[in-house]
Amino acid sequence: MDSSPVLEVLRSAGLADGVEPAPATDMPTVYVQRDRLLDLLRVLRDDPSLQFVFLADVTAVDLLPAEPRFEMVYHLASLGESYRAAGAGAAAPPRRLRLKVRVPGDDARMPSVTSIYPTASWPEREVFDLFGVIFDGHPDLRRILMPEDWEGYPLRKDAPVQIRKDTTSWSPIQMSPEEFAENIRQQRERAAHAGDKRG
Repeated sequence: MDSSPVLEVLRSAGLADGVEPAPATDMPTVYVQRDRLLDLLRVLRDDPSLQFVFLADVTAVDLLPAEPRFEMVYHLASLGESYRAAGAGAAAPPRRLRLKVRVPGDDARMPSVTSIYPTASWPEREVFDLFGVIFDGHPDLRRILMPEDWEGYPLRKDAPVQIRKDTTSWSPIQMSPEEFAENIRQQRERAAHAGDKRG
């Protein structure tokens, strides 16, 4: 798959250092450096010729015993005529892109991309919960699938395969319709406030 149009834009933005094509059969894939990720994502989202406005997925891979141990994987999409950036003359062509970031096992940290793609919030929490990768700057980094008192990270290759553990903190969610509505209202206010900061 050809990643050269993306690499050309990154080159012109001065961000092509450390970006290398990766083998893939289904979509263009590139490796990027962790410390350049946020700058790269802003260009990929905001450049009128690319318009990668949709973050479809964030996940991770544990490559133990290899080092760097983890790979973070980001799937992006440009939506073509379904989306036209403000001020852009024409919509960018529809296409997909996969970004991979190598993350060392002894420093399993990533910058959160929620400031660029708010939809990354829950997938980043899943990766934190299941792999133990910490996302610096995440607005609410806590377990999302495992019980709060769970120890370890079940999708790491060195996690125990057969484990029996009684949870000590389980309780059913008890929420009134009024509490639910208030939670939704607060989330919308936070999202609107975050949008005002970007605009």
